[in-house]
Amino acid sequence: MLDVLGLDPDDERVYRALLGRPDSTATLLADVADPAALSQAHVDTALSRLVEWGLATRSADGRFTAAPPAMALGALISQRRDGLRMAEHALVTFAEEHRAAMTGSSISDLIEVVTGVDAIRHRFLQVQQAARTQVRSFITAPFVALPPDENTAEPMAIGRGVHFRAVLDRAVLAEPGIIDDAIDSLGKGVHLRVADELPMKLVLADADLGLVPLAVTAAGEPGAVLLHRSGLLDALDALFETVWRTARPLELAGTGREADPAVEVGAEGPTDLDRRILALLLAGLTDLTAATQLGLSPRTLHRRLRHLMDLAGVRTRMQLGAHAIRNGWAEVP
Repeated sequence: MLDVLGLDPDDERVYRALLGRPDSTATLLADVADPAALSQAHVDTALSRLVEWGLATRSADGRFTAAPPAMALGALISQRRDGLRMAEHALVTFAEEHRAAMTGSSISDLIEVVTGVDAIRHRFLQVQQAARTQVRSFITAPFVALPPDENTAEPMAIGRGVHFRAVLDRAVLAEPGIIDDAIDSLGKGVHLRVADELPMKLVLADADLGLVPLAVTAAGEPGAVLLHRSGLLDALDALFETVWRTARPLELAGTGREADPAVEVGAEGPTDLDRRILALLLAGLTDLTAATQLGLSPRTLHRRLRHLMDLAGVRTRMQLGAHAIRNGWAEVP
């Protein structure tokens, strides 16, 4: 647990043992820490490191006492925070130097071909980690290198203030588990829209980096192109913004109350489930696909649509869609 602060497992075992037995000798700690995993030499080394880092003190007679965790670990955490802030400032400087150096570079310096699933996955995560303000992406099926629920870089980037926008190809909404992933992303502040059809997969970090997957190579391996700042990257930037403006917002979390899908509700308004049904149908999914994604039977979905039509005072699906948009039951671009 404390490895993020630089402690290895032996250090942490000894520190935990010392917390419960103040004023202990190294020999005693070797007996109680974890005899099966720690030798006396391991304990001695760990104690030396703990003293060096201020997590423990040693008396003249060779006894050790743990420093109060709030004070000792708090100081380490503050040091790590200061170090990360310095690293962020250095990153900005390095990025500016790199951009300056890339000016006038040859085409081979601006375009990097990446081959293989592992390499593409690594670059995909790196592009997001390099972003300082925003990440924009086109998401299409199938997911070759990294499914959305395995994108560990997204929550980390969101945590440091990076803004995410993504356009989903309508066919993606039929992928298993994608609705739950979309709801989770929306809850974290990611903005999602849906387009009838996207021309490619794409991820852009600020206006500096872009990753565009290519067709599978003759050897059967997928490929991708990593683009640095260039006219081609500017064109992809413009393409994303054009598609974003015409795509339909996807709002799945809703603000209404949740309800048992098998129970008819009163006239208070649509529930979260109703809003999700409307969002998926307005995005172009069939009744069967929408019901499958939401874990409903087609009969239940039709019953809820009938209730919404009664609630809106309309007789057709088209009228219901218009009413939903006018009254804020569903979003439009």
